[in-house]
Amino acid sequence: MHRSRLLALTALLCLACFGSPALAQPSPLARAAASTNPPPAEEPSVTEPPPGSPRAALQKYLELGHKGRFAEASTLLEVPKAREAERPLLAKRLLAVLDRYVWIDLEKVSDVDDGALNDGLPAKLEQIATIPVEGKTSEPVRMIRHGAGWRFSPSTVDKVDEWYEALPDRWLLDNLPAPLLRVGPRSLLWWQWLGLGLAALVGAIWGALLGAVARKWLGRAAAKTPTEWDDRIVARSRGPLALAFALGTLRALLPLLLLYEPAEVFVHRALRGLFLANLLWAVWRFVDVVAELSWDSAWSHDHAGSRALIPLARRAGKALVAVAALVLLLSALGYPVTSLIAGLGIGGLAVALASQKTVENLFGAFSLGIDQPFREGDFVRIEDLTGTVERLGLRSTRIRTPDRTLVSIPNGKLAEMRLETFAVRDRMRLACNLGLVYGTSAAQLKAVLAGVEETLRKHPKLWPDGVSVRLVELASSSLNIEVSCWFDTPSFDEFTVIRQDMLLAFLQVVEDAGTALAFPTQTVQLQQLPR
Repeated sequence: MHRSRLLALTALLCLACFGSPALAQPSPLARAAASTNPPPAEEPSVTEPPPGSPRAALQKYLELGHKGRFAEASTLLEVPKAREAERPLLAKRLLAVLDRYVWIDLEKVSDVDDGALNDGLPAKLEQIATIPVEGKTSEPVRMIRHGAGWRFSPSTVDKVDEWYEALPDRWLLDNLPAPLLRVGPRSLLWWQWLGLGLAALVGAIWGALLGAVARKWLGRAAAKTPTEWDDRIVARSRGPLALAFALGTLRALLPLLLLYEPAEVFVHRALRGLFLANLLWAVWRFVDVVAELSWDSAWSHDHAGSRALIPLARRAGKALVAVAALVLLLSALGYPVTSLIAGLGIGGLAVALASQKTVENLFGAFSLGIDQPFREGDFVRIEDLTGTVERLGLRSTRIRTPDRTLVSIPNGKLAEMRLETFAVRDRMRLACNLGLVYGTSAAQLKAVLAGVEETLRKHPKLWPDGVSVRLVELASSSLNIEVSCWFDTPSFDEFTVIRQDMLLAFLQVVEDAGTALAFPTQTVQLQQLPR
């Protein structure tokens, strides 16, 4: 059950990560990089710039480069004639440098034919980005107008080999197959996706081992304390501890993947969400521990009326944890939670009007929990329905009938119905009528009365007060004796055995008195009329 909850939570978190607004709109570079996987039709694209602007040239270069069409992309580089044969290689290396160091926002690149005129550079010269260089602050990446279009400047092309040689993942770029170097979802190269999966597997294995060691050590420490709550927390910490160590291991391995900036933002945000989910999972289990300790405490046994509130409080606590988890996860994944909460205030009236029954049932649940007309496990009669209370929920109460069907009654209605519980009976009543035949003599009748009462008083479970064995009626076909008494047992199963023994003993008393039980009879007398 807990494993399925974790899997469901992880799946929802991943879905939220891939659909979160903060992550769903990649930078223009990321959108261009994803050209091998065309975006959905509904995703907004970058505004098409004028064809003679720096932005148009840069956008075309990025699109061609990420499709692997470096021969075409190289036409946008101002390459010396001596290196004309190296055009595709230079285009490929420049793209690797830009992907590693630059997160380009195409919207900030000039869409004017002559470039930006207020950047302190001459006309027809545009600075796109800067590249960090060891021992220097940075070096510029520039484009220059060439004829009717724009190209990367000669000074930039001259620096490409130097920048490329300094890349930390140069060996991978030179040796991995081309398909693994293409950009996949979320600006991660396909080899980085494979590496992320391998790192997650290593983290899971290492997390399970470290979690087991930590639980063993914590278990020994908890065993030395006189309290019980720490032992129960350790017993329930297996999953959260293992996941915490797994996420920590995965976080430590991330630098080996050499993620690009947008990919790094996505992965770190996803990890933060998972860490938060794990913390809330631990809190969820802590609610269970608190509820169990409260149920087993001496206080709950001394206050039986308040004890039944514990399961209800447990469910309410988990509901609060779930709401807090939703809000915090949305916040961690970039959703505007403040606006969401403000919207809840605006729509509060509409929600209140639409959920009157839900609120009524919720208050009905707390009313039943405080008033305590019954508890979970009690056998009850609710108007014309009888059965065992199986669950007192926040919305409805479920009754298991003797036919093994399950009946759900909204708590709002249940709080107004006539409720009868059999579980609180301290003793059970035996009530029956013995009808003797009219041929019974007065002596026999007295013998039956005395014998029945004597039989009852001999039973060890008889409640001594309120025993009544009386002749109550001279009926049409029988002499009726009413028998009424209580037996000191709260168990219905035990009472049925006692009742059976008493009824058999009553038959023996009647038989010993020389009379018999009556059954409905009628005597018809026929009189012959004179002729």
